[in-house]
Amino acid sequence: MYDVLVLYSWPADTAAFDDHYVHVHVPLVKAMPSVQEFTWGKVSSDEADAPYLVARMTYPSASDAERALSSPEAQAAVADLETFAGAGVQILNTTRSLTWQR
Repeated sequence: MYDVLVLYSWPADTAAFDDHYVHVHVPLVKAMPSVQEFTWGKVSSDEADAPYLVARMTYPSASDAERALSSPEAQAAVADLETFAGAGVQILNTTRSLTWQR
């Protein structure tokens, strides 16, 4: 498994960010090929440098993620970041080495 994590910095207008994220950006992400799972949530933290929202896209492998992230659908999602995520975005690519569930 291979995860792409996206950390969004705190926007100036959280209501506008939330509306755009849910109604425009999430559908763009869902259209991307090879995404096995997509989850997102707001961060619960009082830390000043904590991100506002974290999203995770899971792919079968790094090569699947690379192909998907090169797709026209991914390019549309990346281009959309400029319209609502002006406060900043950090993207982390991770390979899962251990997974467990209860």
